[in-house]
Amino acid sequence: MRLAREGAVEIHHVDPCAARRPKLGGHVGRIRGVDRLLISAALQQSHGSPTLNIDRRINNHSRKTLCARTSGRETKTMSTYHVPTFLAELLHARSPSGYEAEAQAVFDRHVKPSADTYTGDALGNRLATLNPKGDPVLMLAGHMDELGLIITYVNKDGFIYFDTIGGHDRTIISGRRVIIQTSNGLVKGVTGKRAIHLMEESDRKKVPEIHEIWIDIGAHSKKEALERISIGDVATYDHELELIHGSIGTARAFDNKVGAYVVGETLIRLAKHKGRKKLAAKVVSVATSQEEIGCRGATTAAHAVDPHLALAVDVGHATDHPDCDNRKYGETKLGGGPIICRGANINPKVFARLVKAAKKLGIPYQIEADPRPTGTDARAIQMGRGGVATGLVSIPLRYMHTPSEVVDLEDVERCVQLFVEFALDLDKGDYAHW
Repeated sequence: MRLAREGAVEIHHVDPCAARRPKLGGHVGRIRGVDRLLISAALQQSHGSPTLNIDRRINNHSRKTLCARTSGRETKTMSTYHVPTFLAELLHARSPSGYEAEAQAVFDRHVKPSADTYTGDALGNRLATLNPKGDPVLMLAGHMDELGLIITYVNKDGFIYFDTIGGHDRTIISGRRVIIQTSNGLVKGVTGKRAIHLMEESDRKKVPEIHEIWIDIGAHSKKEALERISIGDVATYDHELELIHGSIGTARAFDNKVGAYVVGETLIRLAKHKGRKKLAAKVVSVATSQEEIGCRGATTAAHAVDPHLALAVDVGHATDHPDCDNRKYGETKLGGGPIICRGANINPKVFARLVKAAKKLGIPYQIEADPRPTGTDARAIQMGRGGVATGLVSIPLRYMHTPSEVVDLEDVERCVQLFVEFALDLDKGDYAHW
């Protein structure tokens, strides 16, 4: 383990199965604070997962290094991949639609110092502006909200019932560890349903309805449960970022913390770029809210920003896994580079500029076709005011809207580079009208 003085942290070859425990000080079993990094007690336990939680005070542009986990009593040397701290913090933040405060705080901390102007709005969006007198106006949008569960009822025995925020697959909700955000702090629980042993044969084949699943927080009565949680509190799956091989990671909410990261990091890099003085465009990076329930934040942000051009970034389906018919869903691959969309939702000149930028940088890219308005912020932005020349770039992702989404983080970095180049290449008066 190497700890940098200024808060950057790198952890090499962490072996959670090793007999010799790391000497970090303090009492075994507690969460350990080391140079502003919170290291989970799982590092102390045999067969524990090396989960790392980044504290909010860590340096803005440092990176954290995670190690892919291996099984068995003996482990081989594990390769490391440097995950930007900004991205890691966004992925750790719990931010269901309408409850984006934790993600807002991360975006504020990392992006605000680089912006010429910075503000929030009534829907919880974050709007960071660079070169405010520039022309044309370019809006970059990535949503920071995620799926969640909202508490609706507690029964007499203290079991908690909920409704879903966003589009959930009901077959995978039960049996999950969850964290409930309350006014008194975090409460841990488990989603439960009737065990398979207690089901009739016909019940085993059914997908459970939401009202047939509950959250168990270990309470013995309604009164006890309501002393710890409240109606309207929200829960998220207790799944953290972990690297599974090289730059391929899994996390609860790559959809769409990677998008919020891309638009924020693009502004940060533009602010520091040696070509900053030649930047013609006014760039407004927006971490949008409530996309998972209808692109609501993007709708109001597009009206407020009034851009000439816009790029939305979200995750897109990587169709390279089993049981995915390319004849129906096209062909896109994890690690194949950003996916650039074509179709009615996309301005053809913006599409051409994105392809041009990718070719200039020499980065791989993929193309998808969508014949109708996409299920992203791009659909709302395009229709803002008198219309916006809109493009959509997606990060290839497997297993969307599950607790363990999978992304190649190299695709995320390539998307940042693509957005930086696109912004720098714009000329005054270029509104992509056609």
